[in-house]
Amino acid sequence: MKASGVTDILFDQLSFRGERQKVISSNIANINTPNYKTKELVFENELKKVDDSKNLALKTTNSMHISVASTNQVNNDKSRLVEVKGLEEQNDGNNVNIDKQMSEMSKNKVIFDALQSSIKKDSALFKSVIEASKNN
Repeated sequence: MKASGVTDILFDQLSFRGERQKVISSNIANINTPNYKTKELVFENELKKVDDSKNLALKTTNSMHISVASTNQVNNDKSRLVEVKGLEEQNDGNNVNIDKQMSEMSKNKVIFDALQSSIKKDSALFKSVIEASKNN
């Protein structure tokens, strides 16, 4: 049983952030590898393709609930690894910029931590609803 309809999205994003951390770490590890090209895990760009009018469907369990007719679902395209184009190359053909990669790693960690916090709060809310219904 999942806490809410958002749970799957949060876990998908958490998984994406974990994979992205691996790609960034790989870029940093290959900073001295001749002809290595910076890689990036693309997922956010795929989400931007989804029309803003597409929302998560609300679940109605009572006839008094507000009904939202939404046949459009978010397209959960999986992430894909791409080579970053147009970066400045060093003499050995390597184009990894350590400052950029460290910045991306920090940004990714902040988002990862926020997702973890959101999952914990979502689960705590679900738990409180169950406990409240148990007492009634």
